[in-house]
Amino acid sequence: MAPSVTEVTSAPSKRRDMAVNGSANGAAPSPAKGDAAETSYRDFFWTYTEEPHRTRRMAIIKAHPEVTKLCGPEPLTKYVVAAVVAFQVLLAHLLRNTPFWSWKFWAVAYVFGATSNQNLFLAIHEISHNLAFRSPLANRLFAMVANLPIAVPYSASFRPYHLTHHKSLGVDGLDADLPTRFEALFLDSILGKAFFCTFQIFFYALRPMMVYRIPFTWVHGLNVAVQIGFDYAILALLPGYFSANSLLYLLLSSFLAGSLHPTAGHFIAEHYVYETVTPTARDPTNKIPIPETFSYYGPLNLLTYNVGLHNEHHDFPAVPWTRLPALHDMAKEFYADLPHHRSWTYVLWRFIFDEQIGMRCRVKRKQGGRVVGGGTATVTAKVADWEEDEIEA
Repeated sequence: MAPSVTEVTSAPSKRRDMAVNGSANGAAPSPAKGDAAETSYRDFFWTYTEEPHRTRRMAIIKAHPEVTKLCGPEPLTKYVVAAVVAFQVLLAHLLRNTPFWSWKFWAVAYVFGATSNQNLFLAIHEISHNLAFRSPLANRLFAMVANLPIAVPYSASFRPYHLTHHKSLGVDGLDADLPTRFEALFLDSILGKAFFCTFQIFFYALRPMMVYRIPFTWVHGLNVAVQIGFDYAILALLPGYFSANSLLYLLLSSFLAGSLHPTAGHFIAEHYVYETVTPTARDPTNKIPIPETFSYYGPLNLLTYNVGLHNEHHDFPAVPWTRLPALHDMAKEFYADLPHHRSWTYVLWRFIFDEQIGMRCRVKRKQGGRVVGGGTATVTAKVADWEEDEIEA
């Protein structure tokens, strides 16, 4: 079946035909009064359906109970992280005397630095699920090590927001991965989307704080202190080995990792809806499920802890990156019909230039979801109601 909007592909399925074409047999529905108005109304895809991952997880466990044996920490993670951190520190040393505004500086930062720091962003993502060590505290501390070449303290804050993203997928006011109405309104153009893709690292860094605040704990304080100490050492304590340009290299690497870089395509590919959604499916009262998580099965997974296997990750967050392919193979019948991406670079291209795709192409829910360690989520709260030990656990 040829993709209708982008390179997203999927095998035919009854549910997908209903969401995309509006009927079980794939035939387009007859035009109804108001369809044109519905089609032109540029809003998020609101739904009353339950997020799909818990349901599929239960079905997979029932069909393949051995899948639970894939859960648990991956010892290899700490060695990969240590190697990438050392590699970035080495490049920061080698570029200490290279002018910032030189092609060599930017080329190294784009090709090697951005790829490495994207790897470390996703290492922190992996560690946030306690998948590097069995001890939660060891994971919290090791995430700070992975954070060092990023040059900005971020690992401690990322974890509670990300875990809430898992527990409250698509819930308006809780899932900080969702673009706000302000973003959807002012960035809904080619130039706006290009701006978003170029500076998306800032959106993902600042948006969560605009949605709700998390308590500042000793873990956050230690993360800030460790990062400031590392940055100060680069700037002032080791003048023969590093310079201000070394720190600029690390900062530029972080910026480019979340900009127009192939690996940055995963930010958009994971949850933006890249399939045509008919007015019938758009109407939440019809309760037609709209695909809201998309996997990517391409070579860049080798550099990004298999984050492309995103349906698999959301279905089983306790399965580490090295075992996600085994999960996919074990439960292949559950994933074969799901739409997926073939190229993160093409994801970025189509996001910017296809007027049918944009900031509004996300599935949102008014209710549901759970905060980390809390009860049923209340989307009106501006401050997450978490205890300190719930965030650090």
